Amino acid sequence: MDDATYFGTMMVKMGDADGLVSGACHSTANTLRPALQILKTAPGTKLVSAFFIMCTDKPEYGEDGTLLFADCGLNINPTADELSEIAIASAASWRTYMGSDPKVAMLSFSTKGSAKGDVPTKVQEATELAHQKAPELALDGDLQLDASLVPEVASLKAPGSTVAGHANVLVFPDLESGNIGYKLVQRFAGAEAYGPILQGIAKPVNDLSRGCSADDIVGVVAITAVQAQMADK
Repeated sequence: MDDATYFGTMMVKMGDADGLVSGACHSTANTLRPALQILKTAPGTKLVSAFFIMCTDKPEYGEDGTLLFADCGLNINPTADELSEIAIASAASWRTYMGSDPKVAMLSFSTKGSAKGDVPTKVQEATELAHQKAPELALDGDLQLDASLVPEVASLKAPGSTVAGHANVLVFPDLESGNIGYKLVQRFAGAEAYGPILQGIAKPVNDLSRGCSADDIVGVVAITAVQAQMADK
């Protein structure tokens, strides 16, 4: 088969490679399709999703300027249930890679029902579902971005929330907002964007934006290596 992505995925399946990084010259679909066909999903996984690790020079946000954005690369318009699965998986990924407690903000253009519409309603439902599935998780929504990250705004818009003003995991309501959001932070703020990292595949397979730099490739390769090392434990 004259297809590097399929060949590489088969190498991962057979144990000849520990992980796969693709996407610099392939679409997300062409990277994900062979992974789902050959490697399948990890046990217990309901939904494969993608996230970015965003490293900024703004230490007041996230954890010393580092945040996780999801889903910015895969699910176009997730349902409330799918959004709750993305949130729970992203929280687990944060804990795995950062070694600290995730604080998950479910983003919308509304904070605590301040505006009406299909998106705030979906995010509110997803928040409730996530609380039912993972009651121990620090997760709140619906929250606007400023209420998620800025303590002064959070105290006005979401008083009493343990997440508002201190979020380190941002869950976007759909792929449009997630993709636009991470690229705005990357291009305007000069953030380093590593991903999209796939969560829910049986073995490490990760995507790249076709606008990636050499440093982006190195970063995703390093994350893939860490995933492979953890899978061997």
